[in-house]
Amino acid sequence: MSDTPDNAGAIPAETEADLTGVAARVAPKPEVEKIGGRKLKPSTLMMGHGYDPSLSEGSLKPPIFLTSTFVFPNAAAGKRHFEGVTGKRPGGAEGLVYSRFNGPNQEILEDRLGVWEEAEDALAFSSGMSAIATLFLAMVKPGDTIVHSGPLYAATETLIGRVLGKFGVKWLDFPAGATREEIDAVMTEAATGNVALIYLESPANPTNALVDVEAVAASRDVIFKGEKPPIAIDNTFLGPLWFQPLKHGADIVVYSLTKYVGGHSDLVAGGVLGSKEHINTIRTMRNTIGTITDPNTAWMLLRSLETLELRMSRAGENAAKVCGFLRHHPKVERVAYLGFLEDEPGMERQADIYRRHCTGGGSTFSLYLKGGERESFAFLDALKIAKLAVSLGGTETLASHPAGMTHLSVPDARKQALGITDNLVRISIGVEDPDDLIADFEQALETI
Repeated sequence: MSDTPDNAGAIPAETEADLTGVAARVAPKPEVEKIGGRKLKPSTLMMGHGYDPSLSEGSLKPPIFLTSTFVFPNAAAGKRHFEGVTGKRPGGAEGLVYSRFNGPNQEILEDRLGVWEEAEDALAFSSGMSAIATLFLAMVKPGDTIVHSGPLYAATETLIGRVLGKFGVKWLDFPAGATREEIDAVMTEAATGNVALIYLESPANPTNALVDVEAVAASRDVIFKGEKPPIAIDNTFLGPLWFQPLKHGADIVVYSLTKYVGGHSDLVAGGVLGSKEHINTIRTMRNTIGTITDPNTAWMLLRSLETLELRMSRAGENAAKVCGFLRHHPKVERVAYLGFLEDEPGMERQADIYRRHCTGGGSTFSLYLKGGERESFAFLDALKIAKLAVSLGGTETLASHPAGMTHLSVPDARKQALGITDNLVRISIGVEDPDDLIADFEQALETI
């Protein structure tokens, strides 16, 4: 990836000179990643990493590069770039080519996304689902099997079961909170075929159940001999602040950047992070089908990354306070909030996963009301501050009814098996005043 808009992926000076005899373009200033031996934190690097203002007329922030194509410095460079774009040479283009493949805003964004989880490489996509779909298309072929945790986001389950299923892709799943023994049983059954990908979502949407990624990785390493299928995980609910799966055995991390990373409910985008080897495979597919994010959205995400830690921290603090109120309300059956796992009977295994994997309880949780759809709808319709809308991770508080909205397409029997019940309301807490939110939830509960 490039460091700056003007030299994104430029051919090294000695290589370009050897090819053309023409001096290389101006190099960016060296990145400042350490000061006095101290490694700078991601929240600091978000203010300038991957961008040199001197190469863009001194602009403090990266300009938005609204262009469909880029001029090559010479023909040899153009050939070299296309060797990377087509996958003939790994690593992608060594320069800017065409906006279906890369662009300055997208490359700076990808550099900064990788910083949070210390990933070797990253890619940005037009939506979270386009990221997931591109991942699957890059990794899976007819006859292969996908092993996944459940539940998954409904569109992901639809993609696996109904879309890829039409092309002969099979799947096996285990519940998000599965034990090592349960995971081993599914892996062993799957290993009789060709498992191309292990796909996880943790916390599960919308139940908030955690997957033991370390147990999944250990099971994979024992059961699969020879080449091992990569483990990919949707980290949208907790990442990158409260959970970093690459440190716990995952190979690829997927994001709906629409959520916390975008954080203002004004864009749609996705991201994939991981090793250079896996990212190169996914990049080749992205280059072919054109699922890259656009430059304007990439620019907006760069803006949002500067306040990511602040927004997530405030939302997390708010959620802890709001959930503390909700858990004792007489009209509430249960609050599925990760911060409560240590105190909940029967949740010892989930609490153990939380201690090993997570650094915070997040700000999205499931509220189980006493009653069913009627009570859930009455509560949702009475909210005055919280907005009745799908999605999560924005500055505002959102509430929705998964069984009747985001997971409506999931068969009823599977919804019941996965705990997606009519009395479940999913809530994403924003950055409003927490006491105001408590007042809103209290008055809405009184209408039930």
